[in-house]
Amino acid sequence: MKLMIGLGSCGIASGGLKIKEMFSAMARENPGINLVISETGCMGMCYMEPMVELIDDEGQGTVYGCVSPEMAKEIFEKHILGGAPVEDWVVMKRDGSGPEADFITKQQRIVLARCGRINPESLDEAIAMDAYKGLEKAIKSMTPAEVIDQVLASGLKGRGGAGFPTGLKWKFAAAPVADQKYIICNADEGDPGAFMDRSILEGDPHSVIEGLVIGGYAIGATEGYIYVRAEYPIAIKRLEIAIRQAEERGFLGNNILGSDYSFHLHIKQGAGAFVCGEETALLASIEGRRGMPRMRPPYPANKGLFGKPSNINNVETLANIGWIILNGAEKFAAIGTEKSKGTKVFALAGKVKNSGLVEIPIGASVKDVVFGIGGGTSSGKPFKAVQIGGPSGGCIPAGLSDTIIDYDTLAETGAIMGSGGMIVMDEDNCMVDIARYFLNFTQVESCGKCTFCKIGTKRMLEILERITKGQGEEDDIEKLELLADQIKRNSLCGLGQTAPNPVLTTLRYFRHEYEAHIKDKKCPAHLCKPLITYEIDEEKCTGCTVCARKCPVDAISGSLKSPHVIDGLKCIKCGICLSACKFDAISVD
Repeated sequence: MKLMIGLGSCGIASGGLKIKEMFSAMARENPGINLVISETGCMGMCYMEPMVELIDDEGQGTVYGCVSPEMAKEIFEKHILGGAPVEDWVVMKRDGSGPEADFITKQQRIVLARCGRINPESLDEAIAMDAYKGLEKAIKSMTPAEVIDQVLASGLKGRGGAGFPTGLKWKFAAAPVADQKYIICNADEGDPGAFMDRSILEGDPHSVIEGLVIGGYAIGATEGYIYVRAEYPIAIKRLEIAIRQAEERGFLGNNILGSDYSFHLHIKQGAGAFVCGEETALLASIEGRRGMPRMRPPYPANKGLFGKPSNINNVETLANIGWIILNGAEKFAAIGTEKSKGTKVFALAGKVKNSGLVEIPIGASVKDVVFGIGGGTSSGKPFKAVQIGGPSGGCIPAGLSDTIIDYDTLAETGAIMGSGGMIVMDEDNCMVDIARYFLNFTQVESCGKCTFCKIGTKRMLEILERITKGQGEEDDIEKLELLADQIKRNSLCGLGQTAPNPVLTTLRYFRHEYEAHIKDKKCPAHLCKPLITYEIDEEKCTGCTVCARKCPVDAISGSLKSPHVIDGLKCIKCGICLSACKFDAISVD
């Protein structure tokens, strides 16, 4: 019998280590039981952490969610010792049954196939689920050109955001003749609400290593780097262990699998600069210089890391490679749409009931993800929009929830696939404030090299801040659109070229909210504090005094059993009184 404890970042943050310690202590108190306690990465059901899975001797697994110390004790006594699952706490079973099973069964997992199923620090468990079999096939029975042809035929596009065909990118890097080439994994994940790369590296680091070695073999690179942000200590630790294990087994290092091909892999920790997600800035950072984009050409395929031909792919892209080589390009190309093949991993966050990591076939709709897998809004209030593509993406309104998720269709809406962030919003979200939030992020993260990016986004941000404070002017919308056009056309890298997207899409679909802020000095979502007022309805107020006692700034006055009044000059609009009132006597205008 085996007990798997979810110890990805989400599991640890939810108390998973304490749960593991409890099970370990109980196992020591019962030395006669046949129980192996292990750990795993994130299964994707972050909303159910901490999670544990008990796997019996026949391989049948029972998953428990939101496990507390008290639950752990009862699971041990009744299921591990007694052999009877505690059905009220069962989230799902490996046979696809259970109250939360739809979250997994409605996905199609290639990249995440081993996440939550193996101990990420066990190479044997990864190999048992086909790790490095694609590498073995490539090294022993395929030429580098044949590997590239398979990746081309698969239709795999870069999952980092740009969506450039991976096989074509490899072909460009393979062409130059050089004494040294490099292949690099871009794990500099910086989008707000995004955690795809982190979870893959924490849950299945061998998939990324395998992709790098296959890619290195295909383009003729003998050195590789994984550029990962230092804020991911668990991912870095497990990568270090996985690299060491792969070297010991002959999947890395000299004469891989007994061949003439050698490949060495290094980890480079980044300082968390968002702009280093751009490949030329990333290369500069690895070289020890400030991470700033440079003009292209020359492209990295010709002159990249240390002036040598180089190829850069993101985590998810590389995690697909072993599967494609092992199972064949045709099988991968059969998934998805005509122009966008395979699956895509999304970090489902925001006001969604089932937050976590999902992998869907490209071509599924926004509705399929938000409602079919995500379960709708966590508040129960109407779904309003979803931000896809991170700070460089755009907001897709509820009215377009039938939009299919592929590179071309999303671009038509004004959004982008991006690296895979998907933030759900309900009717209480102010779309002007959402645009302000994302633009503030990109403005702060701009490296400052381009005037249009650094100064242009600052001017846009100033306008948005004025609008949310009730100081908007009649021509502000036109100013925003003009600045957005100039920034997109004149910025050097993707950060500046896409920074205006959240503003442009919210203007496109929610212009009426901008107009309400500017003309009526009202925030329809009742979120922008300078534009809202709290009032007490005298007819509904019973004078219970709860609101007055709860108010942190003594802005509410009135005697017992008499209607109360809010002093608008003192009120800080914190909303505590609204939450405290049981008689629906307080309203927001």
